[in-house]
Formats: sequence, C-alpha cells, structure tokens
Amino acid sequence: MQMEIDVTSLLKRECARAVIVACLTVSSFCQTKGVADDQRQKAMAREQQGQILEAESAWKVLLQTHPGDAEACAHIGFLESRQEHYKEAISFYRKALAVNPGMPGLRLNLGLALFKGGELKEAIEVFTPLLKSAPPSSPDAKRLTALIGLSHYGLGEYAAALPYLKKAAADDPQNLQFRMLLARSCLSAKQYQCVLDTYHEILLLNAESAEADMLAGEALDEMKNTVGAIEQFRAAVKADPREPNVHFGLGYLLWTQNQFDEAAREFEAELVNVPDHAQALAFLADSYMQTNRSEKAMPLIEKALKIDPDIERAHLDLGILYVDAERQEEAVREFQAAAKLAPTDANPHWRLARLYQSMGKKEEAAAEFQKTSNLHKAEQESIAAKLKAAQEKGKPADYSGALPADK
Repeated sequence: MQMEIDVTSLLKRECARAVIVACLTVSSFCQTKGVADDQRQKAMAREQQGQILEAESAWKVLLQTHPGDAEACAHIGFLESRQEHYKEAISFYRKALAVNPGMPGLRLNLGLALFKGGELKEAIEVFTPLLKSAPPSSPDAKRLTALIGLSHYGLGEYAAALPYLKKAAADDPQNLQFRMLLARSCLSAKQYQCVLDTYHEILLLNAESAEADMLAGEALDEMKNTVGAIEQFRAAVKADPREPNVHFGLGYLLWTQNQFDEAAREFEAELVNVPDHAQALAFLADSYMQTNRSEKAMPLIEKALKIDPDIERAHLDLGILYVDAERQEEAVREFQAAAKLAPTDANPHWRLARLYQSMGKKEEAAAEFQKTSNLHKAEQESIAAKLKAAQEKGKPADYSGALPADK
C-alpha cells in the first residue's frame, strides 16, 4: 500500500518558520552594512508589521531604482513565498544569489521555495551542500536531513530516501508520524524487515495504531507469511474499524485463502465506510459468486467498473456471468478486457478458449488454449498491490507534523 504523499502541506508550518528565521538573518546582514535608505526602512517596517502586499510593493519600488539590490530581491522572494507564489519566489531568490551568493540564509530559502513548489529534484540539489556544511547534530542538519528524505520520498525514490528518513526518525524519537513515513518508505523499497523493525518502534509510541498494523501486515504478506498478515489486519480492524482500506485488506487476504464467506463480510464492512470502493465492490461480487449467490453479483460489478474500468477481476467475473446468461459476444468482450489488463494471467485466456470452443470457433479456441499453455498461472497479487490500487482512487495521506520540532 503506497499512499501518495502531499509534500507541500507536510512542511508548510515548519518551513514557514525556517523562512522567517532565514529572512531575519538576511535583514541583519544588510543592516550591518549601514544602509539607511528611507524606502528600505519603509519596506522593512511594513514587512515586520505583517503587511505583506504593502511591503512587497515598497521593496519593488526600491528595486526599480536599484535593480541589483540583492536584499530587495531576497525580501520580495520571501514575501512571494509567504503568499505561496513559489515560482515567483524562486526567481527572486535566484536573482539575489546571482548578486550576492554568500548572503546568509538565502540558499535555504531558495531550497524551501523549491520544495514547497514541488520542484523536488532542484530542492535536493540545494539542500545537499547545505547539509554537508551544517554542523553535525545541529538543528539545521536535522531539518535538512528531513527535507532531503521527504524530497526523495515525494519523487518516489524510496531507497534513496531511507538513510535520511532513518536519521530523521532517530533524531526525534517521539515523532510518531515520521516513523509511519519511514515504515511506508521501507515497504515501498521492499525492505520488509525494516518495516517490521519500525513497526515495533511505532508500538512503543502508539500501541493501537491501525495503520501500523496494516503496514506490518503488508510486509508479512510480501514475505509470504499469510497467517501473520491476516493476524495483523485483524489487529488493525480491532484498533480502528473505520480506517480506510482496513476491512478491504483483511477481506482480500481471506479471499486469497478461499475463505469467501468471511471475506464477503469484510468487503461489506469496507463498503459501509467507503460506499464507492471499487475494489471492495468487485471482490464482494466475486465472493458472492464463489458462494452461489451470483444473482447479487451483477449490480456490484457494474458499479465497480463504472468507478474504475481497469479492474481485471470485475471484467473476468462479468464475462462468466454473461456466459451463464448465454450472452456470448458480450462475454468475449469482457474476457478480452480481462486478458489485456492482466497479460500474465492464464485464466481469461482459458475461459475465452472454452467460450470460443462452445461457439464453434475452433481456430480462435486453439489460439487461446495455446496462450493458456504458454502462460504460467499468475501468482496472487500481494495485499500491497491491491491496497495501492484502491488508494490511488482516494486522497493522499496527510503527514503534517512529521518533521522534528525546532530546537
């Protein structure tokens, strides 16, 4: 299960504080140069009073008469960032750097604007040399470590993110959210023992975390420990029966073990929480078909495919229902759709071959039987793959507060 992370919202509060601190450093730097221009003082006063638009206007007036003024560019960049105009902020920060590359705090501000603007690769390029020059174990080093880890995570570079996220989590032992993020990174990087180790750390901070139980369950499933995975998902259901995907995850694991009655109850529970859960609809329909309740399956499959037309199981089961209803051409269409969505699964080809055979299409049947024999039966998808597919239809997770607090 891989949730999309909203890296912009993640650091909004913490980054804002860092920008303010850096901006004050810029101000101090310029004041030490003894600049007493009236327009500069006017701009500074309005900025300190929180009059963002008025302050920006005043700095721009100064910039008109002093186009190469690095301080004015830096302050305009800061004010643009405060308004979440990150593209404009980046432009002004770069102009300030071109004039005065040694201005204190300016590179950090540029990196934060790049980060919050979603330009994560560029942010890493800025943060990395800053981290190298920061004193080890200093607040700046800790924050930069977290920023680089989150940037790699946001880019889907989970293996690259891990050393930074591990260090960030170690730097803030009480930060539960960072450990959740680390566990997700370990899972995405296929480092399953890392998931379980982090899970035990999470339990010390929160003994009843449904999300942590689910992550451990996913890791155990990937390690082929289905019994352990089911136990973890049962624990997750007990911890929070309204956690998104918790009933679906348990239901799917039970479904893979042919425990269709219990699986159906879990899919039904998921649909109470999330009525438009396409995967739960599709697998509930299949569970009904497996337990001789096919009459209840058709409307569920049709609803599932309306929400998400790319569910192979739904197309396969719809084809089976069409065969039973002697709607052969429609069944062909559904089996072909299933085969296209799961090209390594022999089941759609086998069913299509039998259907062609019953229709007297010997050549087509022979071709599908040949494809069936050429294909190894596809292994059951992991719970992680199924949960990821389900979550892609939902909202990204909110990991606000994951960063260590300012020291």
